[in-house]
Amino acid sequence: MNNFDLELLKKYISKDKLDDAIKKLEDGYPVQYIIGNVEFYNNIIEVNENVLIPRFETEYLVDDLLKLLKEYKFDSPNILDMGTGSGCISIAIKKNYTCEIDAIDINDKAIELANKNANINKVNINFINNSIEKYNPNKKYDVIVSNPPYVPYEEKVDEKTKYEPQNAIFASDNGLYFYKLILKKSKSLLNEKNILAFEIGHNQGDLLKDISKECYPNAIIIVKKDLNNFDRYLYIINE
Repeated sequence: MNNFDLELLKKYISKDKLDDAIKKLEDGYPVQYIIGNVEFYNNIIEVNENVLIPRFETEYLVDDLLKLLKEYKFDSPNILDMGTGSGCISIAIKKNYTCEIDAIDINDKAIELANKNANINKVNINFINNSIEKYNPNKKYDVIVSNPPYVPYEEKVDEKTKYEPQNAIFASDNGLYFYKLILKKSKSLLNEKNILAFEIGHNQGDLLKDISKECYPNAIIIVKKDLNNFDRYLYIINE
């Protein structure tokens, strides 16, 4: 338990419930689940154990994508958020760019919470309870954005993540399963001019760059690092 988390509890939790909340915190339970929300890209996002807790690093994914949409002049794009969870990425984009967004997740309770978060933040997003594997809409998109599960099953992670939905963290094929799946499906989902934007694992940049080149040999492919100098973002731009 750190002082920052303790101060958050004191701010959000009533005095009569504070002792129980501190006990949970001492046991490693995430403070975001205790208080029930987290700030993401200046939006309040409600969270519970059905969704991954939005991370600060993911704000940079949103920030970069917003800049790319402007740079490559996407006017009112149709955007698909694959594996939306709490809906934080879609909500942040919708609040800052004129667009239409469909957002899918396999977890119906995540979709329920994402809809609630969209209402709280006063944005209109079409949340759909469907899997990445089975989603086959009768429409095309200009953008796919995703922060999919990407941690290999054998990799050690922070102890606190045991309280988060494990299928939102871990993936097979050394963590690459969903990237390969989304890239393959994107061929039928995207318009000719498009952007794919991903959050990726700390050592997956080179591999995913090669996989992306096989799928989109003429694309601009960018791997960016996070503040700790780890691979964290992948952008594929087809002009």
